[in-house]
Amino acid sequence: MKLPFFLVDAFTSRPFAGNPAAVVPLEAPLPDGVMQAMAAEHNLSETAFVMREGAGWRLRWFTPKAEVELCGHATLATAFVLARELNQVPPFTFQTLSGPLVVEADGPRFILDFPARLAELATPPAGLAAALGATPREVHRARDWICVMESPEQVAALTPDHAALAALPGAERVIVTAAGGQGVDITSRFFAVKVGVPEDPVTGTAHVQLVPFWSARLGRTSLVCRQASARGGTLWCEWRGDRVRMAGDAVLYAKGEIHLPDAI
Repeated sequence: MKLPFFLVDAFTSRPFAGNPAAVVPLEAPLPDGVMQAMAAEHNLSETAFVMREGAGWRLRWFTPKAEVELCGHATLATAFVLARELNQVPPFTFQTLSGPLVVEADGPRFILDFPARLAELATPPAGLAAALGATPREVHRARDWICVMESPEQVAALTPDHAALAALPGAERVIVTAAGGQGVDITSRFFAVKVGVPEDPVTGTAHVQLVPFWSARLGRTSLVCRQASARGGTLWCEWRGDRVRMAGDAVLYAKGEIHLPDAI
């Protein structure tokens, strides 16, 4: 069995930046175990599997260790592949574990419309500051832990102990963030070693939590956001009540074929 394969750098307009995602278009479903094994083989933050379903599309995302319920950069990468490589016409409606997600085209960028997640002040798990290597000014919790640091420079300089983060109870995913940064409104980084992603280069799901949080604090609903990983990436975001819209660029790095045994 041969399957088409695309490697796309998302939330960037140039290769070797942003967040790389594998996109595998399917004509028929694959067993979950095969998709998980393929994601482990690709060893990227996420592999997206997309298949036509009625008038829309079915979309699933796998990290090297687990299926996830929501993923921004691999959704952007999938929309890019459908529009630019497979001649499909946006907008696209994807049926996912998080419900229907719509992606529109806006010139060279794509706009993701995702559910917002609100954060509340929370008591962090013991050992979080030591694992990060710095003490947050505040800690909040939405789906993930949100650690507010003193400055974007402090966010960028962090060298966390990933083994210590993995050992923390109840800390599957950790966001560190601060207001400001060079030419942007907010800066962040994202760590999720428990699901096989020590540091995610650019994370859409982090921003469905960060954008409502910072919009309320900064007093504006439109934010330019920078994820300060080694690769780095930029998102143009807008908070609309129970939704967050995220715009970003993408660029094709590679495409080819996956060869699987016929009996799987």
